[in-house]
Amino acid sequence: MATKQDQFNELQKKNLEAAMRLAQLSIENSQRIMEIQVSTAKSLFEEGVQNAKALSSAKDPKDMMDLRAHYAQATTEKMLACAREIAEITTSTQAAFGKLVGEQLTSGSHDMFDAMQKMFKGMPIADQNALGAMQTAMDTTRAAFEQMTRASTEAFQALGQQPKGRK
Repeated sequence: MATKQDQFNELQKKNLEAAMRLAQLSIENSQRIMEIQVSTAKSLFEEGVQNAKALSSAKDPKDMMDLRAHYAQATTEKMLACAREIAEITTSTQAAFGKLVGEQLTSGSHDMFDAMQKMFKGMPIADQNALGAMQTAMDTTRAAFEQMTRASTEAFQALGQQPKGRK
């Protein structure tokens, strides 16, 4: 028969594993975002150099204005594409976080409830109403978290679905 300390140690182990999964997910997605930002910055720099060369060889003021307008449009489109990619990564990360935390809340609340039931079982004041109230509070917390996760996921998805710039 497992001791109360063993039960709590197992709960702590599960929580630590979940925290490590969340940290790994965060690191991986941060790396992806940095790669997108570096790639975009490099591309914009290279295009800026090409644009400067083109502007220096342009003789007609109208050509210069057309080049500047084209460069500004291309830069804006690249920046918007970068922002969309980052928003998509953020949405998927947020959904994964929500899923992991939801799983943790679900399994953690059941584990905690079972541990408390076992702990209260040996006590003379084992009140089933108190245990029921605790379970209801855990279920309500989990449901509220899931609702917040859905709402924020929908908000990020709406951001990612903004109309793309014209070409």
